[in-house]
Amino acid sequence: MTWVLLALGSALFQVLRNMVMKRLGHQLDETINVWGRFTFILPFAALGVLTTGVPELKPGVLLYCLLFAGAQIAGTQFLAMALHVSPISLVTALWKLSVLLLVVWGVLALNETPSLLGVLGVVVSVIGMYLLNVERARVGFWAPLVALVRDPGQRYTLASAFFFAPSVVFIKKLALVSSPTFAVFAGYVFCAAIITPFAIYRSGRHFKQIGTHWWSFVALGAFAAISTWFGTTAYTMTVSSYVEAVKQLELVMALVVGWLFFGEGARVKVIWKGCVVMLIGLVLVVLGS
Repeated sequence: MTWVLLALGSALFQVLRNMVMKRLGHQLDETINVWGRFTFILPFAALGVLTTGVPELKPGVLLYCLLFAGAQIAGTQFLAMALHVSPISLVTALWKLSVLLLVVWGVLALNETPSLLGVLGVVVSVIGMYLLNVERARVGFWAPLVALVRDPGQRYTLASAFFFAPSVVFIKKLALVSSPTFAVFAGYVFCAAIITPFAIYRSGRHFKQIGTHWWSFVALGAFAAISTWFGTTAYTMTVSSYVEAVKQLELVMALVVGWLFFGEGARVKVIWKGCVVMLIGLVLVVLGS
């Protein structure tokens, strides 16, 4: 199915995007990193619009741009706050529950009607991803949920997940009233415009270092653009939560890269059970679609 290939492509380029973001995060800070993601995507997104042409714009374009930007910025900022105060393993495991929230948002806001088998596949894939993360971190299965009581970072994670789901809904709505390439460009124009003043206030000292890291910022923009193009196009073809369930293979791809290029084979052996459960869920999603 075309949407499955697009979702897999989106996951692959998301891995590459995150690799660049991780490198920049160590060298600069999270705010300039997020700003770079939202800003350096724009030249590549504009190229996509020039290639496919400006579509007929239906009513609602500006509203969906604004709603997408608000949800995307809020979700990203809460995630950055969570990662700042909590272990990445617990944050990642809990954040993956956002796919379940997307099922609800899709039904309520997009009138999506996932099949029973498809919903079961989404749930199983989320359990598999959750299990994969807790195995990798060598913590108990309930540790991320128990941390909710003690750790404010986990509450930030839930807030990020809460905003991530509507951001998917709004960019899908935007794509349906324009086109996937235009939705990516217009949505991130609003994101960049809104976050730039905050980035100048919070991380103004780092702007002079952009020239030193220009190649990383360009790669970040290119990978982000391709990942978002593929993902947004896939959203318009099927149920949004199906796409996000398939895109969870991103973590498996990242682990394979670590195994092949960084000698992390022992870590892969630790998390094989979670991978198997997740893959079973993805098969159910595809069959259910």
